[in-house]
Amino acid sequence: MVSTCRTIRPYHYLLNGKLRLYMRNDSPYWQCSTILGDRNWRATTREGDLSRAKDIAEGWYWALREKFAAKEIKPLRRFRDVASAFYEEYKILTADIRSPSTAVNHASRIRLHLNPFFGHMPIDKITTRTVMDFRVWRQQRAIAERGKPIAQQTRKHEIVTLRMILGFAELKGWIDFLPDLSEPYPKWTPVSHRAWFSPKEYTRLCRATWAYVQNPPAGVPKLLCQQLHDYVVFMANTGLRPDEAARLEFRDVTIDETAYIEPILALDVRGKRGTGYCISMPSAVRVFKRLSERHHIVKGDQAAPTDKLFPLNHRPLFNRVLLELDLKTDRDGRPRSAYSLRHTYICLRLMNGANIYEISKNCRTSVGMIEKFYAAHISNHLDTTLINVGRGHEEQSR
Repeated sequence: MVSTCRTIRPYHYLLNGKLRLYMRNDSPYWQCSTILGDRNWRATTREGDLSRAKDIAEGWYWALREKFAAKEIKPLRRFRDVASAFYEEYKILTADIRSPSTAVNHASRIRLHLNPFFGHMPIDKITTRTVMDFRVWRQQRAIAERGKPIAQQTRKHEIVTLRMILGFAELKGWIDFLPDLSEPYPKWTPVSHRAWFSPKEYTRLCRATWAYVQNPPAGVPKLLCQQLHDYVVFMANTGLRPDEAARLEFRDVTIDETAYIEPILALDVRGKRGTGYCISMPSAVRVFKRLSERHHIVKGDQAAPTDKLFPLNHRPLFNRVLLELDLKTDRDGRPRSAYSLRHTYICLRLMNGANIYEISKNCRTSVGMIEKFYAAHISNHLDTTLINVGRGHEEQSR
């Protein structure tokens, strides 16, 4: 049953319907309202006489219009409208530089998570406190629906979308500044390293793949075993990423007999970081020659420049070998994959004293990444002569 204390009496329309005058049952005064800037503005005339209330209402209306013209009052823009405008602009401007799935993911986060919480809010009322309330609400809803909190990466992606929407509003001049969106209680992350194969583990792996070449398992073609063995050795002697190796063609490989004591391979690499350049270890040359000879035997002619070096899918057989050798995970439980062969290349180069800057250039990554994920756990990377220094007159240990 609806209470009658807020019942509104019939409207009086002024200024061709732009201004409305009405009275509530619980008030002796006439009220006025108008729609301006996508917002419903209301005020009381504090007048019980209708004729005087009309004059007051019209004066209030024109004063409000003057404030809007002088931009003293910003039009109400709700989050859902700003988010929709952001998505339309983002979709157009990133059509040729981003994957279509990126825009789709932003739209899904807006529709499923951001709009249910922020949608009705004016964009300029979203503060750091509001964002904190969203984080709490999001976790509580996830626990209620799924029985567990959302993953850290999921939270990060949602805040990234929120930051882009608020940045869009700031660019348009709809808000004066961005609220603080940083993680309130950041997670402490211990120093860790990427899963790799130690020298002994790498030796075991190569012997196992070579045993597959000599005696292929039932139902596994010998060609696939040969390709897997060459793939392992090639990856561990070049440091390529798996996607770079998958794109590598015969025209991208050149045997260079002048750059080093032994012949090495010069590779034109295409992959995650675009086009790059890489030089291999001498052992990769023998692998490349075997791949060329095998292609001649299988296809009956020389390899075409556009033929792939590794056209087969090695993942199932590679995982089978790792499981048989109990090498699928390292001692910290990190899973190993074909990417671990790249990590092995970097770690072995560091252990042999290679320059970290040259490794970073050859692997198309940064020195910071290598220092953070590789060099931190390589004891050989520490220079004993630079650490154990003294003045020559230090006290002898007692």
